[in-house]
Parts: sequence; structure tokens; C-alpha cells
Amino acid sequence: MIRCLLAMTLLTTSLGAFVQAVDAGELRLSWQKRYLEISGDELPGDVIRIHYLEAYCRPGSTDQEWGKTVIPHESQLVDQADDGKRIKIRDRLADGVVVEHLIEAAGQEVSFTVTATNPTDQPSLAHWAQPCMRVDKFTGTDPKDSRLTEPPYIKKCFLMVDGKLTRLPTKPWALQARYVPGQVYAPASVDRNDVNPRPLSSVIPSSGLTGCYSADEQTLLAIAWRPYQEVFQGVITCMHSDFRIGGLKPGESKTIHGKLYVLPSDEGELLKRYQRDFPAES
Repeated sequence: MIRCLLAMTLLTTSLGAFVQAVDAGELRLSWQKRYLEISGDELPGDVIRIHYLEAYCRPGSTDQEWGKTVIPHESQLVDQADDGKRIKIRDRLADGVVVEHLIEAAGQEVSFTVTATNPTDQPSLAHWAQPCMRVDKFTGTDPKDSRLTEPPYIKKCFLMVDGKLTRLPTKPWALQARYVPGQVYAPASVDRNDVNPRPLSSVIPSSGLTGCYSADEQTLLAIAWRPYQEVFQGVITCMHSDFRIGGLKPGESKTIHGKLYVLPSDEGELLKRYQRDFPAES
């Protein structure tokens, strides 16, 4: 009997240690002052910081003063789970649109469900929005270099072209725009007059999946949205997959889905997960 109890105790202790080891790699969420922080004990750089959300944007943005493009908004934290697994945010746009965000962490993935509703009797020009994902810590690069034409960090970054993971800088590299530097990649379906006012690449992405490698190239960070407006390499050591709203008629509501992945450097596994989550775009 004593031997049985001892064996059960050792088994329980081992299982407890196993659960702790699994939990140590899981992602946790926190949000304040429009910044979403994703942390994990095994995460390169310890934390992923996303300006969530940086801006809601009107059409006609490609060659327009940025202040005329942005629709002002206020953000409110509705709920934040104590275990760091679930967050609810509500944005109220200056034109009356209300946007509800449900953000959930599970394992080493984060899911985003965004519902934009126009309760007014006037159409809304909210066409796209910017979650700005900062990658300096993850890539182990110096943010001071981010305003160079081709900053060093972009060599760790990628987007999808013809269904294949493609590293930056892409060729040719666009240099002309209202604001420089940076690089914008827009799908064929998006009007070229309605994207970020940074240099617009002639390279056409095959999906909204984008991200980067860690400093030691052992881990991938990726994010994707459906529908998406553009992939954007920014000027503060960031990579964007900016989601598309497409405007809202009076009384209209639209739902947009996003996903963030952290996984070992395995392109095949990343594409497998992306196709699972976004089957209509695979």
C-alpha cells in the first residue's frame, strides 16, 4: 500500500511538472492605452507589443495628408481575464461607428474577432485599420535604424508572394511616395488610391500573412487578417497586416477575423495553420 501511494504521489508530481512546462510556453495578453502586449516565458524578446489600434482610415489615403485620412476614435477596455487569456475592447469612432474587439490567447496563438457596426443613419468611410506590430525585440534589432531606406530588421521579415514565404527587401524596392521610407504591398483587389501613403511596391502579396524570424532564426512570429487591406513595412521597426472594413452603410455590421502565431521556424507548419484558419484564402 505504501509503495502504491508513493508511486501515485510521484506520478501526480510528474504530471504537475509537465503541466507547468506546457503552460510556461503559452501566450498571455494585457492591454492598456491602446497597446496590446503579448507575453510568454519562452517568447524571444519576452513581449510582443502591438499598437492596437493605431488608426482607422478613410479612402483616398495614398496621396493624402495623413491627418485627413485618420478617423479619430476612443478606446475602452470592456473586460480583461485575470489569467491573461481573454480581452474585450470597444472603439467608438468620431463618425459614430462602434467596433467591438474580442482577443483570445490559446497555446501559442492569438485570435482576433472584430465586429464593426454603424448604428447611424449616415454611411461611414471607415475603410481600413492599422494594428501596428512592433518587432524590434523579437528580431533582436535596433529600433534606431528603422528610418533607413532599407533598415536591417527587414531582413528578418517576410510576406507571402505566389503562395511562398518571401523575405524582405523585395525587388524592386519602391522609393517614391508622399511619405518615405517604408514599403506597402496591396492585393490586386484593393484600390491603389486607398492604401498607406508610403512607397507602394509593385509586388502583389498572395495573402495578408506576414511576420518575422527571431534573432537566432529559431522562432517565427506571424499575423494575418481576413479581409486585409495591405501588408506594410513601417518606420518604427514594425510589420503590419492591416485589416479591411470597406466602409459601412447605415445600420450595417461587418466581422473581420485575425490570427497571430508564434511557432518554431517551420514554414510548412505556418502555412498549414494559416490554411486551417483562413480556408477561403488558401
